[in-house]
Amino acid sequence: MSILLISEYILLAALAIFAVACMRIATRKTIGMGLVGTSALSIAVAVILIIVQNIYQIGFCKDIATALVILGPVGTIAFARVLRGWK
Repeated sequence: MSILLISEYILLAALAIFAVACMRIATRKTIGMGLVGTSALSIAVAVILIIVQNIYQIGFCKDIATALVILGPVGTIAFARVLRGWK
């Protein structure tokens, strides 16, 4: 096992812990914390998918990660604009 592979597995474990923390943040009572939690969770899942693609050579993971990176902030901005009332 190379040091790069070991570091990728350690990063996967750290991102899994971060994803759990993001879910906990997203379930807070305020809407702002929900937006922050879901944005951070989409970034964490996208990075996990990129690492899985590098380790296991699964081709479609990069496409899904790209869609998450693009659509995550767009959805957050759209939801915030709707809550603000389109001023």
